[in-house]
Amino acid sequence: MTGEIKPYKEEKLGKKAQVAKMFDNISRQYDFLNHLLSLGIDIRWRKKAIKLLRPLKPEIILDVATGTGDFAIQALSLNPEKVIGVDISEGMLEIGRKKIKSKGLEDIIILEQGDSENLRFKDNMFDAVIVAFGVRNFEDIENGLVNMHRVLRKGGKLVVLEFSKPTGFPFKQLYNFYFKAILPKIGKVISKDNSAYSYLPESVQAFPEGPGFLKILDKTGFKQTECIPLTFGICSIYTGTK
Repeated sequence: MTGEIKPYKEEKLGKKAQVAKMFDNISRQYDFLNHLLSLGIDIRWRKKAIKLLRPLKPEIILDVATGTGDFAIQALSLNPEKVIGVDISEGMLEIGRKKIKSKGLEDIIILEQGDSENLRFKDNMFDAVIVAFGVRNFEDIENGLVNMHRVLRKGGKLVVLEFSKPTGFPFKQLYNFYFKAILPKIGKVISKDNSAYSYLPESVQAFPEGPGFLKILDKTGFKQTECIPLTFGICSIYTGTK
C-alpha cells in the first residue's frame, strides 16, 4: 500500500523525501505545536500506549519514526536496557538528541537516522516495536510493517499510536472543523511551513484506520491484532504480536 498524500504537492520528490523535508522544516517548533494543538492530550495517549507493554517487560525496544524522541523517553517507564529510535528526518533527531542529553539518557536511548522500510537491524532483535503518529507518513505502509515484523522477536509486540476520525455527533463535526480550519492556520503561523499542517488532516483522512489498518497488520504477519480508540476516536492504539 503506497501513501499518495504528500506535503508539497507542487514538488516532484517522492513522499519519503517530502516527509523528511517537512519534518526538517518544522523540527524546532514540532514539540511546542504538538502539545499546543492536541491540548496536551498527546502526552496521555503515549502513556496509555506504553502501559500496554508492561506485561511483556521488554528489554530492547525499537521506536520507529521517533521524531524528537518523546515516545522513546516515555518507554523508559518500562525499565528497558536499551531504546533505539530511528527517523528519516535529521532535523527532528537533532532536537531529540539535545533533549535526551539534557536528561542524561544517552546511555539508554540511541537516536539514529533510518528508514522504516529498510531497517538495518537483524531479524528477531527487539522485544517490542513502537510507533507514534508515524505510520501514516510511510511511503509504503505494508513494507514498513513487514520490516518491523522482521526485527521483532517471536512473542514480541508492536504498539502503534495513530490519529483516527471520530464518528459520533457532535464530536465528529467539531473535530473536522478544528482539524481542517483551525489547526492548519495555527501550524502555518508558528512553523512558517505553508504545507505541513495542511498535510496533517489530509494524511489522517487517507489513513486506513480501524478495521482497515488491522487488516494490513494481519496481512503483514501480526497476530492477536487489536484496535483501542482513545478520546472519542481522535486517536487509536493498534497492537499486534509476532
